[in-house]
Amino acid sequence: MSANAIPTGQQPTATYDSAFLKACRREPVPHTPVWFMRQAGRSLPEYRKVREGIPMLESCTRPELVTEITLQPVRRHDVDAAVFYSDIVVPLKAIGIDLDIKPGVGPVVAEPVRTRADLDRLRDLTPEDVSYVTEAVGMLTRELGSTPLIGFAGAPFTLASYLVEGGPSRTYENAKAMMYGDPELWADLLDRLADITAAFLKVQIEAGASAVQVFDSWAGALAPADYRASVMPASAKVFDAVAGYGVPRIHFGVGTGELLKLMGDAGADVVGVDWRVSLDEAARRVGPGKALQGNLDPTVLFTDRKTVEAKAQEVLDAAAHLEGHVFNLGHGVMPNIEPDALTHLVDYVHQASAR
Repeated sequence: MSANAIPTGQQPTATYDSAFLKACRREPVPHTPVWFMRQAGRSLPEYRKVREGIPMLESCTRPELVTEITLQPVRRHDVDAAVFYSDIVVPLKAIGIDLDIKPGVGPVVAEPVRTRADLDRLRDLTPEDVSYVTEAVGMLTRELGSTPLIGFAGAPFTLASYLVEGGPSRTYENAKAMMYGDPELWADLLDRLADITAAFLKVQIEAGASAVQVFDSWAGALAPADYRASVMPASAKVFDAVAGYGVPRIHFGVGTGELLKLMGDAGADVVGVDWRVSLDEAARRVGPGKALQGNLDPTVLFTDRKTVEAKAQEVLDAAAHLEGHVFNLGHGVMPNIEPDALTHLVDYVHQASAR
């Protein structure tokens, strides 16, 4: 097996020959597969209806609700993969970190992690801590049949950013100050978060997820040298921990054009690309042996259908010579996007890319 091949730790399942998994494995596909980050969420009226009055983190712990929300975009848009409805801070909440997701703000941590003593609050995550995840994934895989389910988790750097800052940040001043000023504490924090992230992914894979995506949403704030020295070892630990399962591992961040090769080198089989770098250039930066995912600018979906089709075709053209391509947006679905625009986009990509 080549160094870049996806290991075959699992026997083929009902989803094995899906277009999505074939593309991730860089195999010929009947059409370019499509799914969207945040496809299960605020853009759908049926989502808003079932979530009414239920706090975000609570909704992630109700298996029946998680199942319904995850299935909604599959039914409506005919996407080629479902993505597990959850949040990157769910495992932190599950181990007892006092945090909440505040509407219009994001995750807010009551007591930020700033000292070595604070690390003691980050205990190991066990499957029992997130039994609702195991139950929901099991329910979903039965419902989805041959449609793959993508599990996911937040990358150590992005989780650390929330924990150290106490919430969302534009500058990451506290997190970066720890990274630069106390590199040993920083390394220990990320290493502990790598274990928690890996454990969360393992729960999803063992319950039936066909692929996993690691979101390093804020890694674009880092210079390549800092990413390589201070972040990449923890991300690599996460990818290595799940390598033996044989499921494709996707790595995505926002504003990470300068980090694409490093994000692939960390252990991803598929590198997610935002809209700032064309896919042909991204392939040059990443190098051989990886599939790419992306990368239509989400704001294009606020235009007319003719424009959406033209811009989607530009993405398909840029991806024409890739080893493997999964069509996605360059970031998540925005709340005000009309659902019909997404449905039409899926249909267009399927037809335009039919082999």
